[in-house]
Amino acid sequence: MLFNSIDFAIFLPVVFLLYWFVANRSLKWQNILIIAASYLFYGWWDWRFLSLILFSTVVDYLVGIGLSKTDELRKRRILLWTSISVNLGFLGFFKYYNFFLENFITAFSFFGSDISASSLNIILPVGISFYTFQTLSYTIDVYKRKLEPTRDFISLAAFVSFFPQLVAGPIERATNLLPQFDSPRTFSYSKSVDGMRQILWGLFKKIVIADNCAVHANYIFANSADMDGSMLLLGALFFTFQIYGDFSGYSDIAIGTARLFGFDLMRNFAFPYFSRDIAEFWRRWHISLSTWFRDYLYIPIGGSRGGTWMKVRNTFIIFVVSGFWHGANWTFIVWGALNALYFLPLLLAKKNRQNIEIVAQGKHLPTIREFGGMMITFWLTVLAWIFFRAESLTHAFSYIEGILSPTLFMMPDLAGMKALLLIVPLFMIFEWFGREKEFALAQVEGWNVYTRYILYYIIILAIFLFTGEQQQFIYFQF
Repeated sequence: MLFNSIDFAIFLPVVFLLYWFVANRSLKWQNILIIAASYLFYGWWDWRFLSLILFSTVVDYLVGIGLSKTDELRKRRILLWTSISVNLGFLGFFKYYNFFLENFITAFSFFGSDISASSLNIILPVGISFYTFQTLSYTIDVYKRKLEPTRDFISLAAFVSFFPQLVAGPIERATNLLPQFDSPRTFSYSKSVDGMRQILWGLFKKIVIADNCAVHANYIFANSADMDGSMLLLGALFFTFQIYGDFSGYSDIAIGTARLFGFDLMRNFAFPYFSRDIAEFWRRWHISLSTWFRDYLYIPIGGSRGGTWMKVRNTFIIFVVSGFWHGANWTFIVWGALNALYFLPLLLAKKNRQNIEIVAQGKHLPTIREFGGMMITFWLTVLAWIFFRAESLTHAFSYIEGILSPTLFMMPDLAGMKALLLIVPLFMIFEWFGREKEFALAQVEGWNVYTRYILYYIIILAIFLFTGEQQQFIYFQF
């Protein structure tokens, strides 16, 4: 079920009314309703894959109980690796089986040996990368004694399958979200209004910005061999704003929806295109994944401790694994490695944490130095996104070669783009002035009530006017 669909527009208010007016007297029944709604939400796409979520939940519940009953290190490690093997085993099979098989065959062919093996027609379960990491956070934190294992299977099942962020995040930590299922929840009008505001902004990002940018980005990337350099550059820019509007829009809708039910999800985007260096960018982009890899992979393998070689090794591991998490294609691995190359100079010079505060905090405009840093970081990111979007490495390199050709200076064909080329800058200006808030539309909270509602109606009108062909969220494929 898509957030930007009629199905969800009916589903959400029905679940909301049942949750607060029917199941509101019992925490247990509220959690059961969440599980039922979440399984319906996910099963709307393909009910067969509900068995994967249920099986992972049962395994991790039993592992958690087992960890609570033993202090013997060997048994605890066996239990932990049982959870890791089951969860990553599912992820590896559905997402990476054909990738490894094809590269295995290619490697043997390179050395003159031909082997035959058939790839499988595997359907990738929507959101498997997200809920796999979410449930793993539970068993790892229980193993590390950061979290007491729950004996309430219903709470754990609700945590694993919570529908607002089930298929595309944020990837919640058990230490943050699981206790919220064990605590009584009361309806908060102000929290719900804020949630609706964030949902509205997320829908604007998705429908007006992302979906309309997608039309042009898809066309230009699909026909890149016939495009001038100026059009190719526009295509890269359209995809840059498409993926931001698409993914941060999903996160906004997820976080806002969770607020309607009394839950607080972690922030997933913090205006990343206003970053002054690539380290700041990765503290602001897909925060739930970046911090997951930091805490469960980067720090355990040594982090930034040790000598130069270890710092370089660990940086490449974390970025390449992050790239591979996004998809079974060499383009994602190169995208990750390229970001590691961007990041390394900052790390080795110990400047990777020099831009912690919000850019130009308390000011209307950045300094020249801050603006320059933002421009460099933005264009480095645009270059990296080309690898992320391209169909293959050959496609990516030919696309970049086309941009760098003399035709870069030709006037692009702007037919059908003029309205979007006006809306995107206005959108970014609005985001700039809201950058000190959790999301841009939150800045209207202190505005005059009439001005505030005029803006709401303008946003709603824009959503209706610019609604085109329904586009699936990009991160559903991951």
